[in-house]
Amino acid sequence: MAASSVFKAGLFNHKVAIVTGGGTGIGKAITSELLQLGCSVVISSRKLDRLESAAEELTQKIPPSSPAKVTPIQEACLHGRIDFLVNNGGGQFSSPVNMMSAKGWKAVIDTNLNGTFLCCREAYNAWMKDHGGVIINIIADMWKGFPRMAHTGAARAAVDNLTKSLAIEWADSGVRINSVAPGTIISKTAMENYKDIGPTMFKMSVPFSPAKRLGVPEEVSPAVCFLLSPAASYITGATLKVDAGQSLYHSVWEIPDHTAWPPAPEGENTDILREIMDMTKSKL
Repeated sequence: MAASSVFKAGLFNHKVAIVTGGGTGIGKAITSELLQLGCSVVISSRKLDRLESAAEELTQKIPPSSPAKVTPIQEACLHGRIDFLVNNGGGQFSSPVNMMSAKGWKAVIDTNLNGTFLCCREAYNAWMKDHGGVIINIIADMWKGFPRMAHTGAARAAVDNLTKSLAIEWADSGVRINSVAPGTIISKTAMENYKDIGPTMFKMSVPFSPAKRLGVPEEVSPAVCFLLSPAASYITGATLKVDAGQSLYHSVWEIPDHTAWPPAPEGENTDILREIMDMTKSKL
């Protein structure tokens, strides 16, 4: 059973949104909730078959009285008017940096950073410059670095800064722009994308969430809808973390014991340092 929106029916009647990556995972949940609220949605992605399948499924869930409709378009970012843009599309793969090819790095940067920049620029020039609008950039929990996914960590951090820059540059056009940073969100699409490592990766993440569970896309979409709504009319350049406090908790990345760093300089604190380090080693 699809999740019902907590927002008032008809909140976004006659509005038009573009949601990149809107046919799967978090993007699909955002699209579904926008449609419930009366917003027509253009979903775009590189895989047209996925888009068409999602559009057919989502169309059947639109209330009969709603003016909303969903339109699948491959690699497109324009449709008549653009009230809302949600830059959700992206992709990455797990790899240590020393084994990452330049091609793999560039592919992730192009999709997650450059793709976001291009969609923002085109939406602004085509419509929002003269009519205003709201942009939401979906980023990630990269606040403590992103080991084994340094490419997407770098790209998402850059998008967060881009969001802040555009909030100032485009303020006089009536454009609000904010970021949403989800924690570890599990979905059928995510499990498929990460293939064999998916179950292990998601299972390992659970203890590192203060909620002691993973999130789902339907917990991200209300945050996006709030920031798109008039309730957020005085919010721009902000980042809303939807992560159950995960970004405040300890990291999932484990560093093995080692002696690779140079020793601390000798001085009056050397003895107490050695005493504490000896105590630490004795407990291992």
